[in-house]
Amino acid sequence: MEEFLSSNGVRYEHHDLATDEPAVEYLRNRGIKSVPVTIIDEDTVIIGYYPKKLVPALNLNIKVDLSSKTDWLAEKYNVILQATLRATKQLTDAQLKEEVPWRPWSLRDVVLHIMSFPELAWLSHKQGSMSSEDMAASNKRLVDVNSSRELFGYGEGVRVGIIEFLNSGNDTAFDRVVPAHYGGEVTVVELLNIILSHSTHHLKQLYHHMETGLAITPKDPATESDFEGIVTPAALI
Repeated sequence: MEEFLSSNGVRYEHHDLATDEPAVEYLRNRGIKSVPVTIIDEDTVIIGYYPKKLVPALNLNIKVDLSSKTDWLAEKYNVILQATLRATKQLTDAQLKEEVPWRPWSLRDVVLHIMSFPELAWLSHKQGSMSSEDMAASNKRLVDVNSSRELFGYGEGVRVGIIEFLNSGNDTAFDRVVPAHYGGEVTVVELLNIILSHSTHHLKQLYHHMETGLAITPKDPATESDFEGIVTPAALI
């Protein structure tokens, strides 16, 4: 969002809701419950990163081109999901059944989560949402994906499908606005960007647990260069 505004010469004020209580109260008083949100001249409210609404609202004389964003996302998803697959191959089926220390999940749940959330974000262009109900249905559909081999096969299918989609040039699908559990009303491309950060954070947690909990050194792990440009929380756990 900020990159879009800055690159198009738009002056704006940024408010971090994690630390700016007056901004939180302002949104609460206006009944705004989703972020990111852009408020223009106190009148126009645009929830989510939605360039095709932002351009006319801000009177910008530009054409919205998603190609650079989709190219970047395809590259990053390829890197993050391949790194997840390499880590998965190092885990035994017995280890995958063990509970991780930071939440009531098995290690299998963590690995599957890294893969299934990108799939849900990608498929939102068809099913029209990424809701809590969609997540529950995904968990039910994948209940028999448990072994390292099964996880690898599933994850490779997700990787191939997302990259094919992002390389399709289907601007109509990219720009479809969907209600999402993460991000509110967002375009499919922005949802994929949000979920990329989410899955990357969990991949970092997986690496940490492999090293500290299982005494496994990840083979050919994702690097700081691979993580560049992907925003994740400062706190690992």
